[in-house]
Amino acid sequence: MLPMFTESALGLETPDDIAENPEARPVKRTLAAKPSGSDLLFKSVARGAGGVTVGIMLAVGVFLSLRATDAISVSGVGFLTEQQWSPETGAFGIAAVLFGTVTIAIIAMCVAVPLALGTALLISEVAQGRLRQTLVTLVDLMAAVPSVVFGLWGVFFLQASIIPVSAWISTYFAWIPFFAVTDGSGEVLTDASAFTSSAFIAGIVVGLMVVPTQTSVMREAFTQAPMGEREAAFALGSTRWGMIKAVVLPFGRGGIIGGTMLGLGRALGETIAVYMIISPIFTINWQVLKTGSNSVSALIALRYGEASEFALSALMAAGLVLFLITLVINFTASSIVARSRSGAESEA
Repeated sequence: MLPMFTESALGLETPDDIAENPEARPVKRTLAAKPSGSDLLFKSVARGAGGVTVGIMLAVGVFLSLRATDAISVSGVGFLTEQQWSPETGAFGIAAVLFGTVTIAIIAMCVAVPLALGTALLISEVAQGRLRQTLVTLVDLMAAVPSVVFGLWGVFFLQASIIPVSAWISTYFAWIPFFAVTDGSGEVLTDASAFTSSAFIAGIVVGLMVVPTQTSVMREAFTQAPMGEREAAFALGSTRWGMIKAVVLPFGRGGIIGGTMLGLGRALGETIAVYMIISPIFTINWQVLKTGSNSVSALIALRYGEASEFALSALMAAGLVLFLITLVINFTASSIVARSRSGAESEA
């Protein structure tokens, strides 16, 4: 028969001992180490940098709100529905320029997302070694090209090449209202001058400008797909495209959405390239191939130098609307990207 060992025989504290002597109660130990001076300095600098960034953003919002008060108090809700822009007469609003901003941004996304997605997959899944590094470098260099260079390239080179494409689209797809090009009486326009300085051309240029940003975010998400799931897909007889469709794309869904929205925020706020390409109008133009469009940022760049005090307040109100829209889009995109980095699911 095996001997019986009790807590007392083993020298351990029994519940009765703890009840009689509360100081004998076990105390939970922590593993926290005392931070060093360098750790405290780093934490302070990081918090300070984050606080300054948030403070600047809030300061911009407060500044725009205060400067826009006069114009908003005069126009009221009509500021979002009025198409004219004549602050001196009291008839002003951003309906037309806001429509043009959204139109150009949507066209830019239709151009940029497929290019960015294909480029990101090429870099992360197909290219190897030195070719991959070269492609990454080229994409990063493309992001460093100034906006004015894209604008000059769009005006003097791309526009002449796009006009025949616009005319072809208008000829064969005019049954879609967005692609029709007509005058005020409904007569079809075929002259090349009817297709210049359009939202379509501006959207293509802006789309090419945001491709590097979207490509970088998508590539980063794709490269984080688990190697084990990739190899498992190949072991089950999957082709490379099958592996990409079953593993990489589902895992990088958050990166795709986040990169698209970050690019959308950039497209909504683009100024110089759009300003150089479009022919400013202050009416809603549903025909994206036709000459004439506008955007909030281009409006501010166009009218800032000659604006009176009240007109400047109206421009600040337009900038406030654009600031709020881009802030919401970028915040949503950042949340999606951060969530995708913490883990993702795939079908493999």
